[in-house]
Amino acid sequence: MKSSDTILDASDIDRILVRISHEILEVHKGAESLALVGIQTRGVHLARRLQEKIREIEGVDVPTGQVDITLYRDDWTRISTNPVIQATEIPFSVDGKKIILVDDVLFTGRTIRSAMDALIDFGRPDRIELVVLVDRGHRELPIQGNYVGKFVETRRSEMVNVMMKECDGEDKVILDKES
Repeated sequence: MKSSDTILDASDIDRILVRISHEILEVHKGAESLALVGIQTRGVHLARRLQEKIREIEGVDVPTGQVDITLYRDDWTRISTNPVIQATEIPFSVDGKKIILVDDVLFTGRTIRSAMDALIDFGRPDRIELVVLVDRGHRELPIQGNYVGKFVETRRSEMVNVMMKECDGEDKVILDKES
């Protein structure tokens, strides 16, 4: 039997994105040379929201792109014989940029590794940082978030589901537990 707990609601998510936007701008002393790249699917929506928050704070449009990591996954042949490939659009040069990868949940680290591999195919960024809405632990690779919305202790069998109004009709993060 499964049970679900809401761990973040819409106002929590908005507050987190405001905080992370300020943290990014503080660390980088502004938005110069920054670019955001969201990982399909929900990372793309989070990156666009961060772009908007930074615009509100700094009055600057940070270049924003999106990356699909499906073919960079180390297990893609095991998950589907016909993987669904989504858009990868990076409409700016990554060379010399401070790229901030954006994803919804950090778990094993394998998605982030795949995203970095995909990003490097576009050029040589000056640096790559990571924003995640939720860090749930259980890393299999030495990857950590530079900017983390919330740390949530989970069991490997549990699921963290991020819902965003752009694709799910509402904003919230749910922890699905085995009872």
